[in-house]
Amino acid sequence: MATIADVAHYTGLSRATVSRVINDYPHVTKDKRELVHKAMRELGYFPNTSARNLRNRRTNLVAVLIPRLTNPFFTLVLNGIESVAEANGFQLIICQTKSSKKKELEYLNLLQTKQVDGVIFTSIENNWEEIQPYTAHGPIILCNEYHHDATVPMVRLNQVQGSYLGTKHLIERGHKRIAYCMGSTSGLSNDRRKGVFKAIEEAGLEIKPEWIFQDTYTMEDGVRTFNKILGLTERPTAIFTGGDEVAAAMVKEAKRNGLDVPKDIAILGFDDQPIASLIEPELTTIYQPGAEIGGQAMTIFIDCLKGQCERTTQSVKELPLSLVIRNST
Repeated sequence: MATIADVAHYTGLSRATVSRVINDYPHVTKDKRELVHKAMRELGYFPNTSARNLRNRRTNLVAVLIPRLTNPFFTLVLNGIESVAEANGFQLIICQTKSSKKKELEYLNLLQTKQVDGVIFTSIENNWEEIQPYTAHGPIILCNEYHHDATVPMVRLNQVQGSYLGTKHLIERGHKRIAYCMGSTSGLSNDRRKGVFKAIEEAGLEIKPEWIFQDTYTMEDGVRTFNKILGLTERPTAIFTGGDEVAAAMVKEAKRNGLDVPKDIAILGFDDQPIASLIEPELTTIYQPGAEIGGQAMTIFIDCLKGQCERTTQSVKELPLSLVIRNST
């Protein structure tokens, strides 16, 4: 009886390529498909139907990858995803990556082994070439976080617009020395940086390298970064942070050091989390419709699972952000 190894040897292709043809995976050329099918006929090879049935099995489970469950913004995104999932008979498996590339790939194995029907990313740690092969196993949707090379549907917010609005607001308040706290070097972070520099350049200002701080996510990061700013020879008069948690910690640290917010230093957040209106002074921030992007991502996921959208081609649905002016600026 012929085996998959016999088909691979007959065609001169790898077993992996033959397997992809048998299982009808995308990204295999027409010539290779025809070659494999011809070899199967001539060798009398019949695929393992139980294995194929496993691949086609529906679990009604969706893995949602989240960097930190303690971030209230991602709670809003999750609520949006879950409301649509529940209404359509799906359940979520929440996967906290803690921004680990290794953990992210481990969770993707849930898709490869058909323990889930697909994956929704709310952040990305690995390069797209590491993630792309998993698109053969089911829908992958990018929600909030995005990658410009991705070949899947994306639901994202206009991050360039958001950071531009925030920076322009600080400039209109009279600030010329503005510090910027960003996340990683992802598509989202890079677009936020573009918005900041767009507003800075339009105003004829500059932002010095020592005023830019990377990998700021948590309250602890906010405290650490604020104390770095205090130690600068030329101190910024305003800080634009990448999240309300960071901003709130900076407000508290400013008070601890005897500084008045916003008289001595203005602080602007991002997300419009509940903490933004609870802290004193209340935070000026950028509102992100987390529940809405979560709901739309899950709706697109279901459409892809039903074959009603192209799941291996990049498509982008972009939602706007807005400035919420309070008392910290």
